[in-house]
Amino acid sequence: MAKTEYFELGYLAKPHGLKGAFHVFMDVDDPFEYEELDAVFVQQGNEMVPYFIEDLQIRENLNLMTIEGITSLDGAKELVGSKLFLPISMLPKLKDDQFYYHEIIDYQVKDRILGSLGMVKEVYSTGAQDVIIMIYQGVEVLIPLTDEIVPQVDKLNKVIITQLPDGLLDVYMNESYDAD
Repeated sequence: MAKTEYFELGYLAKPHGLKGAFHVFMDVDDPFEYEELDAVFVQQGNEMVPYFIEDLQIRENLNLMTIEGITSLDGAKELVGSKLFLPISMLPKLKDDQFYYHEIIDYQVKDRILGSLGMVKEVYSTGAQDVIIMIYQGVEVLIPLTDEIVPQVDKLNKVIITQLPDGLLDVYMNESYDAD
């Protein structure tokens, strides 16, 4: 499977104990939905390598995972920081008005006032805020992903409806803008 057929579940944060267990950070809304996992994929170079889970404990503030074949602290240290992936088919189903970020790649962006603007190239999380990266007249434009600015996503027609703040496009299109 290509990497685009996976979603990022989280990562192996740090070793736990001396027998190869891990603290796992899960970047999902509800980690308890994944309590019954029996395997995860770890990206190693360009490959997605499957690892079978021997034990997974999901708790309110701590997730612990033991992976088959990792039996020592040194073995665990080699995988610390590795991202964990699952096939997209394992994503929980969403309500009609909700979407996963990977779903809106290549959607058309239409502003309520300005009309058709461009296509979604990527969705990026800055930590403070998630943004849509759109190509507008050959220029990358970042659109904050908030309910006020992106009030509607039409999955059927693959269109994102926006209400851009005045001047947002000008910031990116102004040729005299100098980032020095």
